[in-house]
Amino acid sequence: MTDIAPRYFDSFDGQAIAWRELGEGRPVVLIHGFFSDARTNWLKYGHATAIAAAGFRVIMPDLRAHGDSARPHDPTAYPPDALAKDGHALVEHLGLSDYDLGGYSLGARTVVRMLATGAAPRRVIVSGMGFDGITRADRRAGHFRNILTNLGKHERGSPEWMAEAFLKTTGGDPVALLGIIDTFVGTPADVLDTIAQPTLVVCGKDDDDNGSAPELADALPHARYVEVPGNHMSAVTKPELGQAIADFLAG
Repeated sequence: MTDIAPRYFDSFDGQAIAWRELGEGRPVVLIHGFFSDARTNWLKYGHATAIAAAGFRVIMPDLRAHGDSARPHDPTAYPPDALAKDGHALVEHLGLSDYDLGGYSLGARTVVRMLATGAAPRRVIVSGMGFDGITRADRRAGHFRNILTNLGKHERGSPEWMAEAFLKTTGGDPVALLGIIDTFVGTPADVLDTIAQPTLVVCGKDDDDNGSAPELADALPHARYVEVPGNHMSAVTKPELGQAIADFLAG
């Protein structure tokens, strides 16, 4: 089920942010990864359906510069923590006071940035992310700049070539996506130690793109780690990911 019509609201700086919803019950906001969108990350492979079936209202925004959200080319539209600010604005727009919050890859980093800047969900899901990807915002920045500034030049089969192929499938805007890199902010380990919510850290068995997920789980006071099949690109296509999230939320 990927044909859910988007809804829109104006974020903190007036940029239009799209979101989709599936299911009824307790709200859970799920944020997708870089180059992706809500439909690809959460709807296409059935994750949102599995979570909704467990009794949840699944709320899935498209990050700015992604999917159906605004794709500004003005550099001023990409201040540090812009994605976390968009997340706060969505929570406020929907009037959510008792909700859960999760994300995959860049979405997971955005979740942590929201927590570091005042978000207060009951439970947290951090998926497709490791310790270095949270604490070091620069870890993958150069990798993504290289992809976006050398399109069509990457060696076939390389990680860069695979990422560019994925970018094409999601219809990404390279100029807008370059702006997103400027929004990246790391979260120091001592801040992670203050996150009090029960947290699920779930990651592909062969995914070390953002460092160690078990190390991240160890750094969070109330986290548990669940391993699912796949690497960074393929784990999100596996039903085990959505089921792990549904089981955690329903537990």
